[in-house]
Amino acid sequence: MPRDYYEVLGVEKGASKTDIKKAYRQLAKKYHPDVNKSDDAEEKFKEVQEAYEILSDDQKRTAYDQYGHAGTSGFGAGGFEGFPGSADFSGADFSGFGDFSDIGSIFDSFFGGGFSRGSSKERVSRGQDIQVKLELDFEEAIFGDDKVIEYKRRTLCRDCNGSGAKNGDSVKTCPQCKGTGTVTRVQRSFIGTIQTRTTCPMCSGQGKIIKEKCEKCGGNGYKETKETLKFKIPKGTPDGLILKFKERGHTGKNGGGYGDLYIQIEVKPHKIFERRGDDIYLESEIDVVTAVLGDEITVPTVHGEVKIKIKPGTQSGTVLRLSGKGAPKIRGNGNGDQYIKIQIKIPKRLTREQKTLWEKLGKTKNKNGSIIDSLFNRS
Repeated sequence: MPRDYYEVLGVEKGASKTDIKKAYRQLAKKYHPDVNKSDDAEEKFKEVQEAYEILSDDQKRTAYDQYGHAGTSGFGAGGFEGFPGSADFSGADFSGFGDFSDIGSIFDSFFGGGFSRGSSKERVSRGQDIQVKLELDFEEAIFGDDKVIEYKRRTLCRDCNGSGAKNGDSVKTCPQCKGTGTVTRVQRSFIGTIQTRTTCPMCSGQGKIIKEKCEKCGGNGYKETKETLKFKIPKGTPDGLILKFKERGHTGKNGGGYGDLYIQIEVKPHKIFERRGDDIYLESEIDVVTAVLGDEITVPTVHGEVKIKIKPGTQSGTVLRLSGKGAPKIRGNGNGDQYIKIQIKIPKRLTREQKTLWEKLGKTKNKNGSIIDSLFNRS
C-alpha cells in the first residue's frame, strides 16, 4: 500500500504550496542518490519525487484529496484513466502554462544540472514537457471535433546532432574535471576533514568543452521550431481533461529523448445548459395555468428540441428527467441524462379582465384552500 503523500513530505493536509516545496527541497537533497549512498536512498528519493509531483499540482492534489491514490492514476504515463485524468494520444494524426521545468530547476539548484546517478562524461536528461490550454465551445466538447494547434518547441539540431559543436574536433575533455562533470573539494574543520563533490564550474557538469560552436544552433544543440498538430477531440470531453501526446515536447540533452505535450481542455459555459459529469441540467419556466391543469411543452436539449408532458398540479422546483439526452459518455456507450427543473412563472402585471378573474377566484376557495376547482367549474 503506497504511503500517504502528505506523510512522505512530512506536511499537514492543508499545507500551502510554499510549505510543500520547502519540504520537498529538503528531502530531495537528503535522499538524492548522488549525495546519499544508503541502500534505501534511491527508493525514498522516488517516493518524495512522486509525492511532490501530485501535491504541487492543484488538479492532481484535488483528485488525491478526494479519492486517494486511486484518484491520481489517470495522471501517469499509462494513458487515459477517466477524469480527472489524462488521455494518451501519441498515435494521433499529426502555452499557456509553459513547460514542466520546476522539478528540474530544483535539482539544478542542488546539483548544478545534469540529473543522473554517479559521474558520467555526458549527463543525459529527458526533454521538458510542454502544456498548453485549449478552449472549446460547449457543443464541441459534447460532440467532439477536429482541431489544429500551433506551438513552439525545442528540437534536436540536425547539423550537430545535439552536441552543440561544429564538428568532432571541436569537442575536448574538460581539463578541470577530466570528463567526470564533477569536482571534489576537501575542507578541514574542527570536526575533521569534509569532502564534497560539486558540479564542475568549467563545463557545467557536461564533462566536455566546446571549442567551436555549431553555427546552426549556436552551441545549444537544439533549435526553436514551430509545430502544427492535428488531433480529434473525443465526444463527451469534460472540462479539465488533459490530452497527452508522447514525445511532442522539448528535446532532451545528450540523447535523453523528447518530453511530452499535454493539452488541457477548458470548456466554455453554455448560456442555458449546465453540465455535471455526463448529465445536463436546465431550468424551464411554465405559467400558472400549465402548472395547474397540465399540458405539453417543448424544451431544448443538446440533441434537439423534445416535447414533454407537464402533469396537473406540478409544483415549482419539480425536476423531470429525460433519459439519454445528456452528454455522450467518454468511457463506455450511450449518453447521460438531462434534468429539467420546473419554475412556475407568476405574472407581474394583469389586465383588468385577468385581475377580475383572480379576485373572483380568491373568493371561491374551498375549505382545503384550493381555488382551482371553483375557477374552472370542476365538481
